[in-house]
Amino acid sequence: MDITIKITDREGQIHEVQAPTDMAMNIMELCKAYELAPEGTIGICGGMAMCASCQCYVLNDVTLPEKGDDEEAMLSEAFYVKPNSRLGCQIHITPELDGLELELAPEY
Repeated sequence: MDITIKITDREGQIHEVQAPTDMAMNIMELCKAYELAPEGTIGICGGMAMCASCQCYVLNDVTLPEKGDDEEAMLSEAFYVKPNSRLGCQIHITPELDGLELELAPEY
């Protein structure tokens, strides 16, 4: 089953993309698949919560998984962090995310 997620890229363009819920993908991988950020500017650590290149801002009220310790620690050191910041690699695509709206944080 696919869900719809709206992602605003770093240029301010809004992309409404289809995301499969049956492939164990996360938001960072989705952004890479749709090339919403230039190669080498997102997902640099490969999804290990060790860089903040996939930081995004959650724009609407969709239930997300809780932040883990690694994600909290990385966000505490990252630039441009806001109260609604999350690491895209830590948000796995599930049916509950249908309608999620995100904005990619600026590249640092």
